[in-house]
Amino acid sequence: MSGLVSPPVLGHLALVGAATEVPLVTGDHTRYKNLDYAASTPALVAVADAVNQFLPHYSSVHRGAGYKSQLSTAAYEGARAAVHAFFDARPDDCVVFVRNTTDAMNLLAESVPAGTSVVAFASEHHANLLPWQKVGSVRYLPAPASAGEAVEVLEAHLRTRRTDLVAVTGISNVTGEVWPVAELTSLAHAYGARLVLDAAQLAPHLPVSIGDLGVDYLAASGHKMYAPFGVGVLIGRPDWLARGAPYMRGGGAVDFVTTDEVLWTALPDRQEAGSPNVLGAVAMGVAAETLRRYGMARVAEDERRLGAYARQRLGAISAVEMYRLWPESADRIGLVTFNVAGFDHSLLAAILSAEYGIGVRHGCFCAHPLMLTLLRITDLQAQDVRDDLRVGRRARVPGAVRLSLGVGSSADDIDALADAIASIVHTGPRWNYALDEGTGDYLPAPDPRSAPPFRFLLSWARPGGGESS
Repeated sequence: MSGLVSPPVLGHLALVGAATEVPLVTGDHTRYKNLDYAASTPALVAVADAVNQFLPHYSSVHRGAGYKSQLSTAAYEGARAAVHAFFDARPDDCVVFVRNTTDAMNLLAESVPAGTSVVAFASEHHANLLPWQKVGSVRYLPAPASAGEAVEVLEAHLRTRRTDLVAVTGISNVTGEVWPVAELTSLAHAYGARLVLDAAQLAPHLPVSIGDLGVDYLAASGHKMYAPFGVGVLIGRPDWLARGAPYMRGGGAVDFVTTDEVLWTALPDRQEAGSPNVLGAVAMGVAAETLRRYGMARVAEDERRLGAYARQRLGAISAVEMYRLWPESADRIGLVTFNVAGFDHSLLAAILSAEYGIGVRHGCFCAHPLMLTLLRITDLQAQDVRDDLRVGRRARVPGAVRLSLGVGSSADDIDALADAIASIVHTGPRWNYALDEGTGDYLPAPDPRSAPPFRFLLSWARPGGGESS
């Protein structure tokens, strides 16, 4: 470790399960090293405590005359206010609770006016790539080689093609690079377009101000913000969300219904049909307020230093190849996607978990076009992968391993990963692993690890299916 920067430690916000020990295939136990924050974060202790405190008072929301119903309604609407404040939304911005970022993007895609023309970069997460296909007019711009090129490519497009909506990410979930959102938003507005921001990765890592960025819509997920209780938000200008019939139709979205006519109610209820996820909303509201009080600038600065430390430690291992779109000097969060020569990404992830108690993500991270670019996969190779998948073979699906940091991360976690990879490269795995052709994943063979004695049914699912947003 000679010559490395001094190992920083992120300022700690208490997390549920931070000291959990997990079994290894060797029969030992070790503290779980969570390096998979970009997929889903653990719950803040403050969030779990708030949910447990609220549970005895939980009831239906809106229109309930009972004390618990009124209290639950107040808690639900309080969460909406907390999320509005966390993102520094404009006074007239609407906050709609949804399931996650994917749900938010699909809601907006269903709400845009007929004939809307959309543009997105091919480097987007699928949540901000696929929903626009239902709009009917979408164009994908090539993955840019720098933040400046992103602005230039978008301007070139806007100069020559009518565009109504620009869809961009705040931070890449594959490379961790921070996108120039304010510049892209100003550019979109200059050409008469609106901009929707996928803030799934941005919100947990950097300060986000809708007012400062000027974005028209923002989508985020509670499960990325230390509130894994199944809720997300779409925040933005109300006109598109209030037009026509709502995305989801049912109780709560109406003022009056006959068999001949429906009078849809006003926002936000108009877009929140059915019984809402009150506990999830409360959890996200508490997470937003806890993070706001702690200081997102503080989180960002600490994580940048720890991310640099992670890149230094992995970069010192000659067998490691790290992937990025933009120059090394580009601003990025604590996220590194990489491969190790001689090891399939799934096999490496399995070894790290089974032998070292380290949790990482592997695969294509729901950003297949970007990963094909980073991995230099040719069109012919991509066709071979598609042919295999059509007959149920997943063994040749390309991918990589990703470490991602959060408020519970430490230099010890980075050291554990780097030391484990160095050992794996030098001596190989200490256990046997078998490839499941149906999933493309390597699994310990045999796997002697046992599950905790939960009071609910477990049905083991195979890993590697992507990640939610």
